[in-house]
Amino acid sequence: MKKVIRYNKLIRDRIPEIIKEAGWSPTIRILKKSKFLSAIKKKVLEEAGELIQAKDKKGIVDEIIDIQELLDVLSSELKLGKPELKKLQNMKRKKRGGFKKRLFLVKQKKI
Repeated sequence: MKKVIRYNKLIRDRIPEIIKEAGWSPTIRILKKSKFLSAIKKKVLEEAGELIQAKDKKGIVDEIIDIQELLDVLSSELKLGKPELKKLQNMKRKKRGGFKKRLFLVKQKKI
């Protein structure tokens, strides 16, 4: 009996070739844009979970790279260039702040 592993997830472009080199036969399909955007968002969540589980610098860096790749593709699909994205990021930072102060909200109460 032949072994089959099901994934049903977005993969990087060279993964089918890597699977073939390992002696397996991949079944793939190309997603329509609407499904692609949804798959990217799900993949970001998957990679964020792996980032949380990462224990060392190399693992953390690998997950940052994966997430950045996904964010770059998502920005491109939304026709959002890096300069525009940076401008919007700076505007939000000016309005809401960044994360440099390492603030951690424990609770709040009505006064």
